[in-house]
Amino acid sequence: MKPSDLALALVVVVVWGVNFVVIKAGVGEVPPLLLGALRFLAAALPAVAFLRPPKLPLRLYLAYGLTIAFGQFAFLFTAIHLGMPSGLASLVLQSQALFTMLFAALWLGERWRTEQLAGLLLAAAGLVAIGSAHGGAMPLAGFAMTLAAAASWGIGNVVGRSLARHGPVNMLAFMVWASLVPPLPFLGLSLVIEGPERIVAAIEGFSWLAAGAVLYLAWAATLLGYGLWSHLLARYPANQVAPFPLLVPVVGLTAGWLVYDEALQPAHLGGGALLMAGLAVNLFGHRLRRGG
Repeated sequence: MKPSDLALALVVVVVWGVNFVVIKAGVGEVPPLLLGALRFLAAALPAVAFLRPPKLPLRLYLAYGLTIAFGQFAFLFTAIHLGMPSGLASLVLQSQALFTMLFAALWLGERWRTEQLAGLLLAAAGLVAIGSAHGGAMPLAGFAMTLAAAASWGIGNVVGRSLARHGPVNMLAFMVWASLVPPLPFLGLSLVIEGPERIVAAIEGFSWLAAGAVLYLAWAATLLGYGLWSHLLARYPANQVAPFPLLVPVVGLTAGWLVYDEALQPAHLGGGALLMAGLAVNLFGHRLRRGG
């Protein structure tokens, strides 16, 4: 990988890692479901005026928008709002790789290799260890919702795999147009759960911090992050690019510690190590076994 592209990959890692402390700041200012609606409105508008939508069935836009966008972030924003530490959320969310394996086996009939099963067991043990340490610093509901967010991401990944059947797809343009899907479900759920009074109060008291969080989540985490990521995937084999998200929790945990003084219990650290080891085995195990 060229040094300039390596730098772009590290920019994506930092942008996505910092994303979690920005979410925590955002849900402190705006109800989480309303924040989700604002995020995807800002991601879609005005970008849809400059990007032509890929020629894909409407069902793919709906499925992707309702899983990776709406499902993932409805659960994640609510989890952090309920007290899930931002750094720990960045770590637990990486279990999306495991959910992707599970759903791909269930719906696409993909078979697991030996190293994938070993990685799954390691990561599952890590999640059990993290979940067992719930308490004041990590509410069990927040942990469960972060897992639900990871599962939604995993379903979205399986949906995303079907895009390959339609030839090369401009993923940035697809992401922008798919961002038109989640605002209405977010707003509808916000009206029911958060209520009109909280929505009106949040809009009337909209602060610079809230605006900055919305713009970062929409323009940096979504458009810049996915734009650079798509650029890298178009230039290099997936196995060269895929390892970089393993660094996101490192940035997320560091940012959570620096900004919010989030401290992890030994069970969190041990469980996180098992989770990341499982993901690494899943990602690199086949290559190492073949090399051996």
